[in-house]
Amino acid sequence: MCNDNNRCENCISDILKVILLLQQSVCQNDSCLETCDKGYLGQSCSNYCNTRPVTLYTCSSGSTPIAMPVSKSPTETTTSTVFRLEKLDDCCATFRVLAPNNTGSGFPFTATNSFFTINMNCICILRCLDDTFVDTI
Repeated sequence: MCNDNNRCENCISDILKVILLLQQSVCQNDSCLETCDKGYLGQSCSNYCNTRPVTLYTCSSGSTPIAMPVSKSPTETTTSTVFRLEKLDDCCATFRVLAPNNTGSGFPFTATNSFFTINMNCICILRCLDDTFVDTI
């Protein structure tokens, strides 16, 4: 939760900080468990991954993940529940919506130009998916 200094201090915020740092640069020689905050992207330090996709849940959503449109079009009906963290600013996190990749490239997601910002106090569950490469990031 946000403290008196208006800084977000919680376990999800801490994990998202790690994910953002990893996506911005490659971390070396970390032997963490296969958790959201392991110190490298991919199966090993030598894999080329640029994204740790996540699914988010609010306290009121139960077992239903947050779903957002895959485009900025006001008539868009296709949504996704998979996101890439793009920015972290105190208690606010900005995510890019990832869409399923149907090109047969071997990578499960493709980047969209759809973004949203959420207050970190609204997120109670963060589920990390397997690290991957997302083209056009």
